[in-house]
Amino acid sequence: MGVGATNVVERVLASVGKFENKSPEFIPVLDLANGGVLLALPALLALGLLRHTRQYFQLPKGYYGIESIFMLLAFMALSRLKSLEALRYQAPGEWGKLLGLDRVPEVRTLRNKIHLLAAQEKEQEWSAKLCEEWMESAPESAGVLYIDGHVRVYHGSQTKLPRHYVTREKLCLRATTDYWVNAIDGQPFFKINKAVDPGMVKVIKEEIVPYLKTIIPNQPTEEALVADPLLHRFTLVFDREGYSPDLFLELKKERIACLSYHKHPGPDWHHEEFKEIEVDLLRQGRTLLKVAERGTRLSTGLWLRECRKLSKDDHQTPILSTDYLSPLGPIVAKMTSRWSQENFFKYMRQHYSLDMLIDHQIQPIDETTKVVNPAYRELEGKIKRQAALLSRLHANFGSLNLEQDIDKKNVEEFEQKKATLLEEINAAELNIFELKSQRKSTKKHITIAELPEDKKFLQLSTHSKHLLDTIKMIAYRAETAMTNTAREHMTRLDDAHSLIRSIYLQTVDIHPDEQNKKLHIRLHNAANQASDKTIAALCVELTATETKFPGTDLTLVYDLVSK
Repeated sequence: MGVGATNVVERVLASVGKFENKSPEFIPVLDLANGGVLLALPALLALGLLRHTRQYFQLPKGYYGIESIFMLLAFMALSRLKSLEALRYQAPGEWGKLLGLDRVPEVRTLRNKIHLLAAQEKEQEWSAKLCEEWMESAPESAGVLYIDGHVRVYHGSQTKLPRHYVTREKLCLRATTDYWVNAIDGQPFFKINKAVDPGMVKVIKEEIVPYLKTIIPNQPTEEALVADPLLHRFTLVFDREGYSPDLFLELKKERIACLSYHKHPGPDWHHEEFKEIEVDLLRQGRTLLKVAERGTRLSTGLWLRECRKLSKDDHQTPILSTDYLSPLGPIVAKMTSRWSQENFFKYMRQHYSLDMLIDHQIQPIDETTKVVNPAYRELEGKIKRQAALLSRLHANFGSLNLEQDIDKKNVEEFEQKKATLLEEINAAELNIFELKSQRKSTKKHITIAELPEDKKFLQLSTHSKHLLDTIKMIAYRAETAMTNTAREHMTRLDDAHSLIRSIYLQTVDIHPDEQNKKLHIRLHNAANQASDKTIAALCVELTATETKFPGTDLTLVYDLVSK
């Protein structure tokens, strides 16, 4: 039965298929470790952790139900358990009491449950449904969306993924790319995984924009768009990777505004053009910035607004925008707030193990997917090496003319060196010409089916990863919601995230009151009085939600243990 298993009869019945899903039953518990994660339950449920699980997922008869599995995974994420294996080193009975069970499943059972859920291939539909609801609940956040790619490095040997340049490691490594769409404050909406990265421009055109047009609420009507030629549906913000005059023009035709950095800004503008204005920056409040604006025309003939922000060290940040209606201040503020998405990636990697593999399964890639032809890449490498060699030969040839002191006795030796270098230069130029001719006749992109057998590869299984990433998104949103609530009662706002993380690790006492249908969760006191005041205020607000523990009729009541 395992350590901590006390419901022997029900477990035996479940093992032979005669029992379905143990309902939570709480008993009085003192000093329960990690019990603070129960404070996140109202936020997790409000954000949809269990709202559509039965609609999209099913599990065969067994002791552990879908609700228990999903809550366990969310609690593990909030408790900073880096992987499923980390549960192996936790007290199973203690964790079971958080769910109203005798113990949590062992890692092998948990993995089997996740594989059964992922095999139904409904995780993307579930994630899309939650994304729609998040946007509907916060339409002001859905009006400005941030897009960025996150490279997830793979160090395993199951398959040889294509190489990507990883900026944070400054190396080309085997990896996959996830394209994330976030709100202006960093809150995640959805992600798109690409084992073969076609580039941000193509992903925006073919996948992100068509999907957003169908789900973003409060878009202008067709009549309003016709009446006002400058009106746009919503705004997309991305970095230089998405710079493309063709993309800007296409988004303009779709009536979608975009903001990005200018990839070819030209010379700096005169300082006299910059004026100081007050800008409302995320988390920084009202800030004075020096900005300037001009119109600029791209190669497609499209006129855009070019805004520049002047930093204290006289660096000019060029910003392109097809938002022709917003004042200059909000344009600069939206682009400056891109750091929120970068911070999201950093925080998720550090605290939620965003890059961690869920399993080691692999799956085939659609054979029509196009990749760079290995023969073309090899030719390009040879051309670059020959070009570098030619550059060095030209430098040596020129230095021989400039630096050698010619003496009559050395004329013959000098002419021989010049002739040898000239022959090598001609040979290198001929080699480059031949390689370029071969490259011209070689297809740059081919399909997976056309790859040589020794170059073909598989992709990492995406179903389990997408399922757990969605749960991590819910956990992150829940933590952020609690952080924002805590900030209302704090003077040091930067400590809010640290306080909430510490709450999740605190010990609690659980006291079920069946007669009054209450489940009392009592937190132990924090390290200082200021934190206790914030936690007490947080408990009052969470209790006011009147959340019932899933599978029971017990209403959650939160408070601090009396000193």
